[in-house]
Amino acid sequence: MELGIVVTDERFLPQVGALFDAATRRGRAPLCFLTDTGVRLLNDPGFVARAQAHPNRITLCEHSVERLGAEHFDLQALADVVVVGGQYQDAELVRTCDRVLVF
Repeated sequence: MELGIVVTDERFLPQVGALFDAATRRGRAPLCFLTDTGVRLLNDPGFVARAQAHPNRITLCEHSVERLGAEHFDLQALADVVVVGGQYQDAELVRTCDRVLVF
């Protein structure tokens, strides 16, 4: 089963981190799309470690990064870890995942 997680707000970091960890313990690496202030999850070292453990499973909304996240983290340092995209990647996540949770 493929789990998708869409994060629209940075305040959901604890819940998203717990879900990501639970899925990983079950041998799954969820797909994750960060948009709006959710892109700021990449300012958290724990979330970055999760991203590094599962490269290219986390996609960022480029527009949200430009508007709300650019000053919070170094996107260049994460170039090999996350995918910078747009709402198309969100739509792909919804289409390909068996279950999608939105925060």
